[in-house]
Amino acid sequence: MAGKSNIGLVLSGGGARAAYQAGVLLAISRMMPDSGRNPFPIICGTSAGAINAVAVASGANNYRQAVHYLAQMWKQLHIQDVYDASLAYFIKTFFHFGISIATGGHGWRNPKSFLDNAPLRDFLARVMPFDGIRDALEQGSLQALALTASCFSTGMSVTFFESQPHIDEWSRHQRMGVRERISLDHLMATSAIPLIFPSTQIGKQYYCDGAIRQLTPLSPALHLGADKLFIVGLTSQRPTAAERRISSVVPTPAQIFGHLLNSIFVDSMSIDMERLLRVNHTVSLLQGHQDLCAQTSLKQVDVFMLSPSQSLESIAYQHAHEFPPVLRFLMKGAGGTRKRGMTLATYLLFEPGYCRALIALGYKDALAQKDAIRQFLEL
Repeated sequence: MAGKSNIGLVLSGGGARAAYQAGVLLAISRMMPDSGRNPFPIICGTSAGAINAVAVASGANNYRQAVHYLAQMWKQLHIQDVYDASLAYFIKTFFHFGISIATGGHGWRNPKSFLDNAPLRDFLARVMPFDGIRDALEQGSLQALALTASCFSTGMSVTFFESQPHIDEWSRHQRMGVRERISLDHLMATSAIPLIFPSTQIGKQYYCDGAIRQLTPLSPALHLGADKLFIVGLTSQRPTAAERRISSVVPTPAQIFGHLLNSIFVDSMSIDMERLLRVNHTVSLLQGHQDLCAQTSLKQVDVFMLSPSQSLESIAYQHAHEFPPVLRFLMKGAGGTRKRGMTLATYLLFEPGYCRALIALGYKDALAQKDAIRQFLEL
């Protein structure tokens, strides 16, 4: 509609945590006066957030139907739909790593990753209607869809986008935007967490999770023309004062690995948000000084960010029993089923009980800010 802002939806990564985003998007569909209209002409996703981004973009001609489909997909998801968690697989993998290390890679080729996400490829091939992206672009209900991946050989953060013809590619320091037809390979590439999942080849290059080395996760949406950003983050609620006081316990391997995952998926978004807020403040100081405004390309960008109001670790702790027996045994051995080691589980627990709890939380958090969201989205 004329006069409407170009709102960009930014969905960050976080493994199973991304079920929270489905709940938020579902709640927004209930706020829409026109349930079929897509409120986000520009949609950007990284890692698991990219899966949600493709689902919404491919169904942008009917937003409510698209997000209902997305929520149902998460509610029925199981670990075996994402990665192989069988006893046979882990026995084979442990032997593979052992022989490869003992023989310097000569006895058995170096393993590609700890987990095999071939089930995820099969699952996404069945449930993702990629042709819907083209339909939405042709009918004007979508302006652009962008997925970001990290290139191993160049170290570049590459944003693959499919958009209306007037949007150009871009190149900046250590990041670039490339126009391509979004496919299953792009989705697998952006969600390939290093060491956990194998890299994905696109063209002649190999790519991994887009959150790796993504220093400016908000920039793709701005390059694609967004003047407002609606961000659904997956940063878990900060620990309580009592939890922070318990610091004398040696961290478990699961706690360490969870800490590393947080540094990948959480830190860059927080830093980029701070940078954007500083830019907004600078631009506000220039208001009324037309000569100075003309000398800068900076512009003010309104932002609305929604993050979980409850600790995702606490929710995962309540559902840790949903892990398959073999994985539950391994997680317990690594300290991943203790309260202070549940961060890793929040990323890997692709099971209905946990995902449904996150969807419910996202739905509740969005409704709690219904008036503010409606105002921001100009509904």
